[in-house]
Amino acid sequence: MSGSRVFGIAAMGFGVIALIWRDFASVWHPVPAGVPHRATLVYVTAILLLVGGAAVQWRRALRPGLVLLAILYFLAACLWLPRVIGFPQLIGTWSGFAQQFSLTVAAVSVYAMAAPVGASWAQPLARVGRALFGLCAIIFGLAHVLALPQTAELVPAWLPFGQRFWAIATGIVFVLAGISILLGIYAVLAAQLLTVMLASFGLLIWLPSLIRHPHEHIVWAGNAINLAVTAAAWMMAEAVRAHLWSSDTGT
Repeated sequence: MSGSRVFGIAAMGFGVIALIWRDFASVWHPVPAGVPHRATLVYVTAILLLVGGAAVQWRRALRPGLVLLAILYFLAACLWLPRVIGFPQLIGTWSGFAQQFSLTVAAVSVYAMAAPVGASWAQPLARVGRALFGLCAIIFGLAHVLALPQTAELVPAWLPFGQRFWAIATGIVFVLAGISILLGIYAVLAAQLLTVMLASFGLLIWLPSLIRHPHEHIVWAGNAINLAVTAAAWMMAEAVRAHLWSSDTGT
């Protein structure tokens, strides 16, 4: 199993969830209610997510699938921009943008990693993708700290040291890992640690929520986005490792 395959599974999960609830996961895909033909857009987007997610499961279709998913997540990120511009003081709007944009840059980075040997644009694109993903991780960390009460509420109360401790600690990890990835210092290790931490969010927060509330749209969508961001961090670790290897071998 690779990060890109899990990334595709998360995309297909989003597609299935959209088809079942006949709606966008508005917390993460804030499509305005008044958009013309919104219901049709739900079905079209869901089908494209299913197609893109299925495509990345096969090596021959990996790159087209990544392009499709990168476009879809980039459009979702753009939907956050009016909120970012209108309310720049709210870290939640930046975090919402960063969640979708991190998926975009991860897909683009793996696309570069899978480029034909000798492609002159691949390594510069991979470096840009790495830097942008690092910035997204920093935003995630700032969101944990600046929205501390809301973040702490998500932490299981039975964990030792208290909910606020873990909210702050994970925020610090996000920021430090983001800086490491941005600067390219121990970037592979940082992305791997992010993958583990994000996976723990799924096991400790989102999966239990799904068991308690199996009929709530937001809980299913929350599991999907956490899985997608986890896979994105995994993909970045793979992409950075591949980039370093190609640099060392001179290819």
